[in-house]
Amino acid sequence: MFGHRLPRRLNEIISKFGRRLGFILSFAAFTTSCKPVIAGDRIDLPGSSPGIGFDDLRYSSVLHRVLVPAGRSGHLDLIDPERMTVTAIGGFSATADFDGGHDEGPTSVDEDNGFLFVTDRTSRKLVVVDSRTNAIIGSTALAAGPDYIRFVPATRELWVTEPDSSQIEVFTVSNALPPVPAHAASIPINNGPESLVIDAKRGLAYTHRWQSTTVALDIKTRAVVGEWPNACAGSRGIALDEAHGFLFAACSEGTTSVLDVDHGGRILSSVAQGKGFDVMGYSPALGHVYLAGSACRCLVTLGVSAAGRLSFLGRQDAPNDTHCVTADDVGHAWICDPNHGALLRVTDRFPASW
Repeated sequence: MFGHRLPRRLNEIISKFGRRLGFILSFAAFTTSCKPVIAGDRIDLPGSSPGIGFDDLRYSSVLHRVLVPAGRSGHLDLIDPERMTVTAIGGFSATADFDGGHDEGPTSVDEDNGFLFVTDRTSRKLVVVDSRTNAIIGSTALAAGPDYIRFVPATRELWVTEPDSSQIEVFTVSNALPPVPAHAASIPINNGPESLVIDAKRGLAYTHRWQSTTVALDIKTRAVVGEWPNACAGSRGIALDEAHGFLFAACSEGTTSVLDVDHGGRILSSVAQGKGFDVMGYSPALGHVYLAGSACRCLVTLGVSAAGRLSFLGRQDAPNDTHCVTADDVGHAWICDPNHGALLRVTDRFPASW
């Protein structure tokens, strides 16, 4: 009797084990298939470990490079958007530890006539870099902790937002070589400033208050000449289509609006997609807006029509701590991946909106 029962029992065990194994394998396949597929070609930056605190990202059509103030690493990185090669310019403040924020080292950049102007949050300095030699050639002390820096061509000034002091600090830039920035004025911006963009065509600068409105300033008189609702509970990203007069305002809670700067800043359209936005990107050639959100772990692409109407084009998975994105002029969006000290190059495959 024992000899007859053993094979049957073994069959039961084998059958039960097989069912369980099948379930485990099926579950594993399901969870693997549901794992988010992060969009883009990844490029690890020098000093990437244990992470890099990114903030402002830019693109220079003159240098044909993505400009990346790489926070904690102490570098300003220049990336060839097609070859994916990196030139790291050192000499900025660096720290060994990464706490997930972007309060150390170089965090914002702009350019003029072969020179790059970079803010260093740790040293509180405005640093001048010669893009031909990729070397630091000078620096000037800032009055407070910096956020954004933008060059104003009409007045040869640098405007630096200093939100902890609720002001924009203005520096004149000499015609000497190398140029020497010198403090000229401070512009008070209560409940701000957040973000900054220069409208050379209209002689204006735009910045947000932290909630609800966007402010327009005359770049020559430095006076506030307009204040417009932007539909944001938390104002964050800003971008400008100078030719069409469209000012884009991105909210941390996920709404993006188009403001008509030629008609009192009236809102032409709004779209709510994603969440956790900060630094936004824009491609004037395609008419595409790019938003990277930490709360949604996503990259959102919007199109804008010639009438200023926003439309949702698509959404892709992105790193869970992303919050910044820029666009180059060869069809890519670049999103930050702070925890890995990397950027992701995403090819825009959507048709142009114009």
